[in-house]
Amino acid sequence: MKPLAATNDFVVKFANVNGSGSASANELFARSVLRMGVAVATRNIFPSNIQGLPTWYEVRISGEGWLGRRGGVDLVVPLNPQTWDRDIAEVEPGGYMLYDSTKPLTGQKLRSDITVLGVPFTELSNSMAGTIPRERQLLKNIVYVGALAALLGLDLKVIDALIEKQFKGKTKLVTLNGTALRLGYDYVEKNLKGACGLKVTHSDKVGERIFIAGNDAAGLGAVYGGATVCAWYPITPSTSLAEAFSAHCKRFRVDPATGENKFAIVQAEDEIAAIGMVLGAGWNGTRSFTATSGPGISLMQEFFGFAYYAEIPAVIFDIQRGGPSTGMPTRTQQSDILLAAYASHGDTKHILLFPEDPRESFEFAAQSFDLAERLQTPIFVMMDLDIGMNDWLCEPLSWDDSRTYDRGKLITAEELEAGKAFARYLDVDGDAIPYRTLPGTHPTKGAYFTRGSSHNAYAVYSESGKDYTDVMQRLLRKLETAKSLVPAPVMRAAKEKSRHGVIYFGSTSAAMDEAFASLAAQGVHLDGLRVRAFPFADALSDFVHGHDQVFVIEQNRDAQLLKLIVNECGLDPARFISILHYDGTPITARFIHGAIAERLSVTRKEAAE
Repeated sequence: MKPLAATNDFVVKFANVNGSGSASANELFARSVLRMGVAVATRNIFPSNIQGLPTWYEVRISGEGWLGRRGGVDLVVPLNPQTWDRDIAEVEPGGYMLYDSTKPLTGQKLRSDITVLGVPFTELSNSMAGTIPRERQLLKNIVYVGALAALLGLDLKVIDALIEKQFKGKTKLVTLNGTALRLGYDYVEKNLKGACGLKVTHSDKVGERIFIAGNDAAGLGAVYGGATVCAWYPITPSTSLAEAFSAHCKRFRVDPATGENKFAIVQAEDEIAAIGMVLGAGWNGTRSFTATSGPGISLMQEFFGFAYYAEIPAVIFDIQRGGPSTGMPTRTQQSDILLAAYASHGDTKHILLFPEDPRESFEFAAQSFDLAERLQTPIFVMMDLDIGMNDWLCEPLSWDDSRTYDRGKLITAEELEAGKAFARYLDVDGDAIPYRTLPGTHPTKGAYFTRGSSHNAYAVYSESGKDYTDVMQRLLRKLETAKSLVPAPVMRAAKEKSRHGVIYFGSTSAAMDEAFASLAAQGVHLDGLRVRAFPFADALSDFVHGHDQVFVIEQNRDAQLLKLIVNECGLDPARFISILHYDGTPITARFIHGAIAERLSVTRKEAAE
């Protein structure tokens, strides 16, 4: 088997043990490639325990700028004996394995169609004088970064600069890491020079893009969107969003003159208490939110129904993970779509936003607070672990300083004093959105009861069937108004007229972009529609009617987005073909390409018969 040869286009995968300190070394490797001007897409696949189980870190190196997972591995660094066989099996024919050769291989399965490269990581790190065992364990990780630098042609000056930045002011750590880096580098230069056909060369394809995780971007977006209250309960993978909001608030929401905090962050006793606090703050006129995941969404159900029916603004960031039950807490899925759309008992429909990357996570986070107050309802920002906890290369976050917050229909004290009529749940403009007052607006006018029980347009308790149906129909009409306010779907026209289309959303879009290109290279041209919000725009139905069949790509078992489309748009299920991926790892371009190509092949064969 001829060894693979590629420049700025391959996949490296590290197989480590959780708690071994490998995360920072793996990230150092990825950022080194990035600093050389070559796009990278990283995926951290880790266990839900604290220490001891397998963890993987995948680095997609792409001179073409693809940011999704490709599928397959070209070079593996297997440092976990527990997963050795599985890790070796993933390598492409002609690929490479870089392993710790301190001890000879005895009993491990090898493959004749890959190149085996041995570097004594442990022996080299143990040779560093004046270090203690824990330091040597950590430095071993830097040794393999050095070995990779030599094998792949990474610029040592770039890595040195990153180490200097990471350990700024800590001279000893800078020196130790620099020494470990060169031990690995020099060993390869002396013993394995030219042994690997995979190379990284300087490029200029990264441009001004930034490397950021979705939870960090969303936390910052919440600050820019005017949020001042966060109530949450820790749950993977959403915890880092609340932590990011806290960190950003300490930068931007502290009075410089007095040092007083202009924000409130509460770690509640559970998810139910958290959403209750958020609704209390929202009712009082404060922009507030919670960050959670599927199990938290399940617990908050009754409060969602209350907020929908009483029309209280709130924002919920749902960082989706594998379910049901505890499921796979540290794996990604898009499996809360139906749960969130119809959250609570009775008839409810909630607004969902689907960002595709950290940049849109920032934008949609900020926009969600305007939508919540304009529409007086909960807004769900549907992210997932892949977006939330992985670093993504994306366009810089931007903000228009002239932008003002949309507080929605608020009646002021002056308007009340002038005699303006107020009925809390009355539609006076035809958009199904009533006016509201905030507590303390006027000493004697504008007060009302906020009811979770049946009420009429004047917030008066009523069990009249007509009063109830009037309110419920108005709430349904409000969803029609929302269609013009939520982010519109993004159309992607094929270069040639196509009878087939593809609908997709969220983190799937990165792999989908590459699949479009690879399919087109084989003569398969597909129109695309990236859904960015529910309720669905009329453009979605138009897109479906414009094609014989439409693929719907999603990362869950039960085709939840497709079910929502069929249910809400009244479309024929026979027009759709589901492509489903739900093993907990981010979907790959190869999986999408293969699934669509296979289905089209079957369709053409059936048509021929």
